[in-house]
Amino acid sequence: MSDILERIIRVKRDEVRMAEQSAPLEELRLAAESRRDDLRDFVGAIRGKHAIGRAAVIAEVKKASPSKGVLREHFVPADIARSYAAHGAACLSVLTDTQFFQGSATYLKQARAACALPVLRKDFVVDPYQVLESRAMGADCILLIAAALEPAQMGDLEAYAHSLGLAVLVEVHNGEELDAALTLSTPLIGINNRNLRTFEVTLDTTLDLLERIPSERIVVTESGILSKDDVTRMRAADVHTFLVGEAFMRADNPGEALSAMFS
Repeated sequence: MSDILERIIRVKRDEVRMAEQSAPLEELRLAAESRRDDLRDFVGAIRGKHAIGRAAVIAEVKKASPSKGVLREHFVPADIARSYAAHGAACLSVLTDTQFFQGSATYLKQARAACALPVLRKDFVVDPYQVLESRAMGADCILLIAAALEPAQMGDLEAYAHSLGLAVLVEVHNGEELDAALTLSTPLIGINNRNLRTFEVTLDTTLDLLERIPSERIVVTESGILSKDDVTRMRAADVHTFLVGEAFMRADNPGEALSAMFS
């Protein structure tokens, strides 16, 4: 685990302890239960794009990152979500981490309310409390980062997520993490092309791991998709699901940038 990831995980555990005091588990459980009929099919939305020969784009609503700073000064999640939906996104990914990414649960709620797309809560999930919290705030999918969790932890968190109707995207950076991720039942295998220690990005990370992934899984390539050439390269390798944030967030109109990249 990289130094920055270790620091983030420590902060997350502290945040969970504080959150449990302000919003007890039973209160969250009631909020999540009240949204039982409000789930959107995250995996189905991706497969729907594939079925008509289209790339499935998980378009990110992201204000800032630790490595790049603020990506978008004029940041209105609802407007961004509507723009993505109008230009063919399959799903949304919304950053909810506050300290490192300037995200917010409120941003997720605003983005989801503005469109009909399923939404991934992009955060560092390390505790069952956060899984329940995700459903209570309206998320349809959560992220599990293999570098931050032991395989048994991932299995427990995935099982809890599925019991609530949530989809799971498990993210890996190398072969060892991929082996752990493949013990889960989720079809969504995210490959982050960013090295967590150096922050260097190479699409070879996705390409080098492909042969180890069973055909029934859905590979989601993450980070470093910046141009139509990148999309063409991935699709030629039979990768048809993309999580893209920075390239869209820096554009005047995020949805138009999505359409131009994937047309």
